[in-house]
Amino acid sequence: MKYGREAKTGKDQEPFRTGTVAIVGRPNVGKSTMLNQIVGAHVAITSRKAQTTRHRIQGIFTDKRSQFIFVDTPGYQTQHTNKLNREMNRTVGQVAHEVDVIVFVIEAFGWDERDTPVLELLPAKATVILALNKVDRISDKTQIAATLVDASKRRDFAALVPVSAEKGTQLRPLLDEIRKRLPAQPAIYEADEITDRPERFLAAELVRERIFRLLGDELPYSIAVDIESFEIEGNLRRIAATIYVDRPGHKAIVIGEKGATLKRIGTEARHAMEALFGSKVFLETHVRVKSGWADSDVALRQLGYR
Repeated sequence: MKYGREAKTGKDQEPFRTGTVAIVGRPNVGKSTMLNQIVGAHVAITSRKAQTTRHRIQGIFTDKRSQFIFVDTPGYQTQHTNKLNREMNRTVGQVAHEVDVIVFVIEAFGWDERDTPVLELLPAKATVILALNKVDRISDKTQIAATLVDASKRRDFAALVPVSAEKGTQLRPLLDEIRKRLPAQPAIYEADEITDRPERFLAAELVRERIFRLLGDELPYSIAVDIESFEIEGNLRRIAATIYVDRPGHKAIVIGEKGATLKRIGTEARHAMEALFGSKVFLETHVRVKSGWADSDVALRQLGYR
């Protein structure tokens, strides 16, 4: 199958479809997990800590009939009001106005009032599909049905699909519903491309992911990772990463006793990079204090948040 020039596919000359899809929802509902499952690679960071996604990450999935260009947005933040979080909330609203289809993700346990401000961000005329996530964690299926009924009263959704992003359950039916609503046009990316983000960016995200996973609630949201250097030497990638924290006390937490925590962060991030990049990685990590960076316009630009 050739992508790019061919706009038709199949015996019945069904049109090839390509379009952009925003995955939106409040923090920690499983947006990044869903994106990674669909794409089949680790292109968006995940953790149990809310608000791990800060950038618009494009994940690309191409099959014989279509190309889905996914945009994984930050979870809409209502509790923190620094410039970083205001920038992330602005991104959610902006993306919702730019894409062909919106997948609005909520949890199957029931409508949460924190879902409401996210729903209110979505344009009235937008095509919105409701993905009811984490159905694998509910034994009483009547609860799932009740959540669907409740949600459907809040907006006229184009489709409602119960899924488990973690298990990969019902993601194909979700893709089928999305596909129906994408424009008929050739693919934009090559069939084997899975993201438009450079490896340098992905490396920073994988370091940040390990910090959130290992430190949990010990650290606030004011932590960032900058890749100081990224060199490719044959099948080896040499990467130097700087972890920025807001206070000296946070630096001590990241480093840990005798450097044990930082060493573990580096080791686990390196393994994740090797799996994603398909090569050996030499990773060097440092921790620096940059007070007030999450409220600094200059720092936000330097760290890629604007």
